[in-house]
Amino acid sequence: MLDHTTALSSIEATLLGANVSKEAIESLASRVVKYGFHGVCVAPSRVKLAASLLLGTRGVVVSVAGFPLGNTLSETKAREVGDILDKGASEVDMVINVGAFLDGDEKLVAREIAEARRVAGEATLKIILETGYLTCEEIMRAGAIAVGEGADFLKTSTGFGPRGATIEDVKALSAIPGVKGVKASGGIRDAEKMLSLLAAGASRIGTSSDEKIAKELSALNLSSG
Repeated sequence: MLDHTTALSSIEATLLGANVSKEAIESLASRVVKYGFHGVCVAPSRVKLAASLLLGTRGVVVSVAGFPLGNTLSETKAREVGDILDKGASEVDMVINVGAFLDGDEKLVAREIAEARRVAGEATLKIILETGYLTCEEIMRAGAIAVGEGADFLKTSTGFGPRGATIEDVKALSAIPGVKGVKASGGIRDAEKMLSLLAAGASRIGTSSDEKIAKELSALNLSSG
């Protein structure tokens, strides 16, 4: 069974809503330190604040590009990746252009990811596929394109799409040759679902129910690792 420390360290405590306040980001950062989460995932405009709050801790700042629809201009996405990292993030989650992919324009999708990889340098790059719009075959194809262009992680969902992460999504993404990790995100509101996604192959969990899950994990008496 997964140990308690490893389960907690897989969590990216996430707040990406339009009405997220400074105080909410401060609380989010404090929970990262308290529970030993991997880090926070915040909007680009909150990266500088989050980085200042987590300075000197083990917490990582993650932010998003092309979020949540993925259909901004290619040059805008690339610039956003660079700006996010310049402000203090060390990981970027970028949404693919789902519409272009469904049109069959895989060259555009690949080009955007390749440019994001170039701009990100050594920083961790996660590509959000928004799996709720895709068939299993399409998930595998989009994931293979992303990995082929240098993505470190594949991420299921934004949390703003038609549905969140599923076990089937995670299993499909984990099976793609060369993928370094899978981030499950969207609709993860309790420890039971989180543990099922980790068991399916996820190595990161994006959730805004981070504290609730942390308390539920403690109640489960997982091994200490």
